Amino acid sequence: MRIILLGPPGAGKGTQAQFIMDAFNIPQISTGDMLRTAIKEGTELGMQVKDVMSSGGLVSDDIIIALVKERIQQADCQQGFLFDGFPRTVPQAQAMLDAGVHVDNVLEICVEDEAIIQRLSGRRVHEGSGRVYHIQYNPPKVAGKDDETGDELIQREDDLEVTIRKRLGIYHDQTEVLVDFYKNMGEAEALKAHAPVYHRVNGIGDVDEIRTKVLSMLK
Repeated sequence: MRIILLGPPGAGKGTQAQFIMDAFNIPQISTGDMLRTAIKEGTELGMQVKDVMSSGGLVSDDIIIALVKERIQQADCQQGFLFDGFPRTVPQAQAMLDAGVHVDNVLEICVEDEAIIQRLSGRRVHEGSGRVYHIQYNPPKVAGKDDETGDELIQREDDLEVTIRKRLGIYHDQTEVLVDFYKNMGEAEALKAHAPVYHRVNGIGDVDEIRTKVLSMLK
């Protein structure tokens, strides 16, 4: 069960990813985690990554793909894996194909931009404990105050509307086109053998109902 999870920031990918991992006993593979692990373990690729990052450069797709290939050879990936936040662009998806890294399923979780903005911009956090509230869906007992300590709640920079709109813009420009890339694979004779099954689920609604739909699609 090799899966790519697509969807805009705030669509609920992290929540559904956990359900998928538990249901199929597969690891979640994040490029950020892979980069940190490679550097920590001091592998040959890790040293390359460290040099690039310390000089302020962007890690090339070639290095990312090499890290992915290295990671999916590990024992915990024998039953499959779940790609989270990768590939982000069509060139990365094409590089994966060229490197012989194939997936079985592409799952897109869809949520309209305005719903995401409402969902994320309403979050408030208690800095000391990490407790999360939402001004509409899970409001504190006293507006702007933590229930347990009475401390002021904060709005993280990531949850500001201007930041959310910027992140959504990047997603639409760079990552959303992957949907068509994977859909069209099934129509190209040369790629048909490796074309994944594409699934689309609405990310608005009850979390458990969405989970049921997702697992049903994948099974």
